[in-house]
Amino acid sequence: MDLNLKEIDSILKKYGYKKNALISILQDIQEKYNWLPQAALRIVSEKLCVPLIDVYSVATFYKAFKLIQPGKHNITVCMGTACHVRGAPTILDKLQERLGIPAGQTTPDYHVTLETVNCLGCCALAPVVVVDGKYSAQTTIQKAEKILSQLKPKEKRTKQKIHSAKHRRKK
Repeated sequence: MDLNLKEIDSILKKYGYKKNALISILQDIQEKYNWLPQAALRIVSEKLCVPLIDVYSVATFYKAFKLIQPGKHNITVCMGTACHVRGAPTILDKLQERLGIPAGQTTPDYHVTLETVNCLGCCALAPVVVVDGKYSAQTTIQKAEKILSQLKPKEKRTKQKIHSAKHRRKK
């Protein structure tokens, strides 16, 4: 992860390096990087002359801030009452099992982040799973499996596979 010091400084400059703009500064940094890298928080702390613990306190108080680098794809499972009674816990268990991570975490390759929310407000569609902003209504285990298969990284063709394909065409 490359942190551009000039970008962080321009965000701080935008708010006049004022301590009372901490939340706005963190929002802008997160908008830029899609999370709050530790190095960015240290720079903010140093430039605003605010103890790092205070910067972390604000960043951890608000659920909107992410302190863990998100994956390329985001899966959100609604755990509201309607979704819960219609099978969301089972779907979440399956996703956690297949991804090898608990909710709230990102796969080690930063390909997928798995999250839960208390309610998405579309109870008639329960259970709901949101993948990269696209809602999947009345999700089943089979739909969850299909979602995961569509998110798999595209397999790079190796020389062996290319050779095999050429060989098959010659026959």
